[in-house]
Amino acid sequence: MSSGRAEKPLPDIPEEDGSRDDEKGFGNVFAELESVDLSLGTTLRSVYDDQPNAHKRFMEKLEVRIRNHDREIEKMCNFHHQGFVDAITELLKVRADAEKLMGQVTDTNRRLQDAGREVTAQTEEVIRCRIQQRNMTTTVERLQLCIPVLEMYSKLKEQLQSKRHYAALKTMEQLEKVFIPRVSRYRFCQIMADNLPKLREDIKDISMSDLKDFLESIRKHSDKIGETAMKQAQQHRTFNSVVQKQDSGMGYTKPVYSLNGRTPTQHNGLAAAEEGVEDDQSEEEVLTAQDLVDFSPVYRCLHIYTVLGDRETFENYYRKQRKKQARLVLQPQSNMHETVEGYRRYFNQIVGFFLVEDHVLHSTQGLLTRAFTDELWNMALSKITAVLRTHSSYCSDPDLVLELKNLIVIFADTLQGYGYPVNRLFDLLYEIRDQYNETLLKKWVLVFREIFELDNYSPIPVETEEDYKSVISRFPFHDAEIEKQDFPKKLPMSQSVPQIYVQVKEFIYASLKFSESLHRSWTEIDDMLRKSTNLLLTRTLSGCLQNLIKKPHIGLTELVQIIINTTHLEQACKYLEDFITNITNVSPETVHTTRLYGLSTFKDARHAAEGEIYTKLNQKIDEFIQLADYDWGMPESDGQASGYLMDLINFLRSTFQVFTHLPNNCNDHAAMSGKVAQTACMSACKHLSTSLMQMLLDCELKQISMGAVQQFNLDVIQCELFASSEPVPGFQGDTLQLAFIDLRQLLDLFMVWDWSTYLADYGQPTSKYLRVNPSTALALLEKVYRGMKDTSKKNNIFSQFRKNDRDKQKLIETVVKQLRSLVNGMSQHS
Repeated sequence: MSSGRAEKPLPDIPEEDGSRDDEKGFGNVFAELESVDLSLGTTLRSVYDDQPNAHKRFMEKLEVRIRNHDREIEKMCNFHHQGFVDAITELLKVRADAEKLMGQVTDTNRRLQDAGREVTAQTEEVIRCRIQQRNMTTTVERLQLCIPVLEMYSKLKEQLQSKRHYAALKTMEQLEKVFIPRVSRYRFCQIMADNLPKLREDIKDISMSDLKDFLESIRKHSDKIGETAMKQAQQHRTFNSVVQKQDSGMGYTKPVYSLNGRTPTQHNGLAAAEEGVEDDQSEEEVLTAQDLVDFSPVYRCLHIYTVLGDRETFENYYRKQRKKQARLVLQPQSNMHETVEGYRRYFNQIVGFFLVEDHVLHSTQGLLTRAFTDELWNMALSKITAVLRTHSSYCSDPDLVLELKNLIVIFADTLQGYGYPVNRLFDLLYEIRDQYNETLLKKWVLVFREIFELDNYSPIPVETEEDYKSVISRFPFHDAEIEKQDFPKKLPMSQSVPQIYVQVKEFIYASLKFSESLHRSWTEIDDMLRKSTNLLLTRTLSGCLQNLIKKPHIGLTELVQIIINTTHLEQACKYLEDFITNITNVSPETVHTTRLYGLSTFKDARHAAEGEIYTKLNQKIDEFIQLADYDWGMPESDGQASGYLMDLINFLRSTFQVFTHLPNNCNDHAAMSGKVAQTACMSACKHLSTSLMQMLLDCELKQISMGAVQQFNLDVIQCELFASSEPVPGFQGDTLQLAFIDLRQLLDLFMVWDWSTYLADYGQPTSKYLRVNPSTALALLEKVYRGMKDTSKKNNIFSQFRKNDRDKQKLIETVVKQLRSLVNGMSQHS
């Protein structure tokens, strides 16, 4: 092998003297570059970071270094070239022998393979059988380990299919802790192990589904459970009431209704007695909660979640769902207040709900706690009281309110028997009692109104002894004088009096019905009855009497009869107190016993009737006066009183005769009746006098003749005669005539024409015309003066009287001036 470079060696580059020092510096650099163990970065950086132009010198030295190495390589190749040529020649010679040897080896190998093929096949078969045998042994061993696992898993599946979830959980526990760890290296075991948590979740879901079905089931059956419990509580209460009447006790006992054969503790041992009485009738009818609801889903689910270590989750879920159900149960229907059945269904559901809670509380450990049930009951109690307070306010029928009260009592007794506090329910009953009394009062308003409308306001006629006994059996009336009278006779009061008395007693009975079974003492019941009766008398009956008195169709005769009636009703109040005392057996001498306020009630009614008598009498007088038709310009009077006034006086006489029917069976009543008659008579006379004076001084009446004054004087004389005739006994002297004194003195002044005396004695206490006011005299004198002037104008024959007329006119003008000065002096003085 030859090359041009081998044939012609490279010329040596002459070394410069200035580069000797650089050769030594770059020697280390080249040594580092030629080394394969060191990195070139640091070496090259040292070259570039050196003195200026170091890079150029380095490249020059590098070229010299390369040329030197090329020369050395060329020398070495030239030195070994001949030996290389000889070696190639020897190798070509050996090549033929190598090919021959290769053929021989190949043939030998072929023959050897043919000879050992059968042995190899048999050897492989033996090896294969040995492997199979070993695999079979291993498989049997592994199967012996796996079969129990598979059997347990198969058992688990069967338990799940048969819904034996608790047993399935036990099987899972054995699989996880005992069997699966033995064969954990197999994939199917891993699959099983991965599937077990899913199966546990499935079990939880299934048990939770069963629990939901259970919760739905108890929602449907709570009504029936509550109905059964409340029926038995009512039977128990009825039985106790009989025993309490025998023992005169007010003790309370719990109901005997049981959920699962567990009977609440009895305080007085009456449960056995009641069971003995009612076993035959109710043994087949009594249903327990377990008869209606299967509680096993709760127990299973609780056990499953306990085993799975998730009991707290289950407890929280159960309590949460029961709270939701409680809110649904406590939500009433909008029309619940319309019928008692609506309230009954509402109470049945609540009782059923809390009896189920009581059963779960006592049949499980820790699922429910007494604190939780108390909290739930307190929440329910607040809602129940609010609902009942609202819906009961819609009730206007006292019978419905009374039935509601009985339901609340049974409801409270039932739940109290299972340890639920019900004091707030009885407090609510006191509120409902007030509402019940209000509905009773409204009902009795209609009753009293009907009695008053149907009354004829006449004394009760009694034809026979039986009629008399019939009246006094309904009303406590006793009068020795009337009893001595022969039949037929009349009782002073009208038919409404015994009817009102009977209705007051009916009201007391109705009020008593609500007070029963409230677990209150007879003293408290007595107080309730008296207070409600007081409300009936002071508000309802009093209001009805006041409205009756104000009715326009009630005349003076009716008002007089009303006064008589209220007097007898007032006397009967003491019998009503005795009636309440006989019911409650509470002595009226008890310190806190409330008294009936009938005395003030009927006194107020009498005063109103008396005032109405005065008012109606004055109105009647006004009606007669409106019929007056005076001819104020008449020259002379008719010589007799006006017809309207005579009719008025006759009316007053007949009216005051009615007052003789007022009760006078005792001094107080006689004084009262005389006072009413005297007051009415005096009021009528004063009103008549005032009305006549107003008529005379009416501003629209501009002129009056002396003939009219004379006629008016005749009418006033009739009024004075009526007053002096003593229409009502009891007036002293001429007291009644003083009602007309103002009119009398005024008319005397004009009839006598005694102006000199009036003006001379004016202001003197002994004046004959002391009651004549100057302004009144002036007004009437001006009207008479205008009448005289009008008469003079109409009279054609007045020449002979002209001087007399002029003198009289001058006198009148003088009197008018003096009267005006008196009036002005009075106004300045005032």
